[in-house]
Amino acid sequence: MTQNDTRQQRFEHPADKNTIRGPFHVKFPEMELTQLRCRINATKWPEKETVADASQGVQLSTIQKLARYWATGYDWRKCEAKLNALPQFFTHIDGLDIHFMHVRSKHEDALPLIITHGWSGSIIELMKIVEPLTNPTAYGAKASDAFHLVIPSLPGYGFSGKPTTTGWDTIRIARAWVVLMKRLGYTRYVAQGGDWGAVVTDMMAVQSPPGLIGMHTNMPGVVPPSIDNAIQAGNPLPSGLSDDEMRACKQLSYVYKHSAYAQIMGTRPQTLTGLVDSPIGLAAFLIDHDACSLELITQAFDGYPVGLTRDDVLDNITLYWLTQTAISSARLYWENKLSFFAVKGVSIPVAVSVFPYELYQSPLSWSKMAYPNLIYYNKVDKGGRGHFAAWEQPELFAAELRAGFKSLR
Repeated sequence: MTQNDTRQQRFEHPADKNTIRGPFHVKFPEMELTQLRCRINATKWPEKETVADASQGVQLSTIQKLARYWATGYDWRKCEAKLNALPQFFTHIDGLDIHFMHVRSKHEDALPLIITHGWSGSIIELMKIVEPLTNPTAYGAKASDAFHLVIPSLPGYGFSGKPTTTGWDTIRIARAWVVLMKRLGYTRYVAQGGDWGAVVTDMMAVQSPPGLIGMHTNMPGVVPPSIDNAIQAGNPLPSGLSDDEMRACKQLSYVYKHSAYAQIMGTRPQTLTGLVDSPIGLAAFLIDHDACSLELITQAFDGYPVGLTRDDVLDNITLYWLTQTAISSARLYWENKLSFFAVKGVSIPVAVSVFPYELYQSPLSWSKMAYPNLIYYNKVDKGGRGHFAAWEQPELFAAELRAGFKSLR
């Protein structure tokens, strides 16, 4: 019996679909972990790349080091223990089971905060920030900086239900998150997101539901649509751009030309069937999100971890494998009709943190135009890393959230 079978037996068809069900504990059968190691050991390898760098994708030496450690040294049970140390629940929203962590601070006047992960991440990428945000006094901050945390798994990701019909785009997810916060009894709260979470959070803010008093993003949607369209089409840019704006345009041009994973998931997600059959195929696909993230992961498996360890990386990949969510998570790209980086029309208070190796550096000028109620903007110059900021630099990320939301308390 698989973990998903177990969950369905415990939680399917509740008498009241509006109830919060749980707590939920993760426990995959040992047989599934044994089968995983067997599949890793049976991998058929390609030949070595014909270049000396990662310009052709994940290098053979990197993925083989990952495979060796995954098959012989990695312990999924440690990740299960970390997951089970946090309160996890389910609730039924708009026809789908939604899995979420709900961690209340010991400080009762803490500010409720819903945080949304992205791809190729999961709730795993947000676990390191739970303690700094809920227990700030242990990290040099004040009790008044505390948050109550709600961390859901996106539909089709992790333990959340897999949509069986079309329509689960970021707009619908945003509506579901509003229902979730209301169902938990929060009447005044804030939202945060990076990657897909940034788009979902933007769409929550656009919907401007009662209770949502502000948002924070580390992947801002601020690019003027005309510039975004010109970059994607390869057309000339308007004159008069500042140095910061021109730099952002160059970064975005690179992203649009080097995000083949997004293009295939956005057009042919079902074709990626092999990712559900091959753990090493899945791993290679998931770690090749962007150049900076791949560099960090490569360093980790070379024995020089900076921000991410080997276990961090494999915790996330193993969750995708055991929950069989490679295809169901990919469909979010197919569902999406919005530009990742363009202005969405947010009017509520917004805090922006710009990390050094994010996909693009959001200029202050664009941030002010996109978010007319911009209450905080900071370029993280020291200690920050890349795209998965909460995962790579959790204490720095937590400090940014405390500062960003300070004026809303």
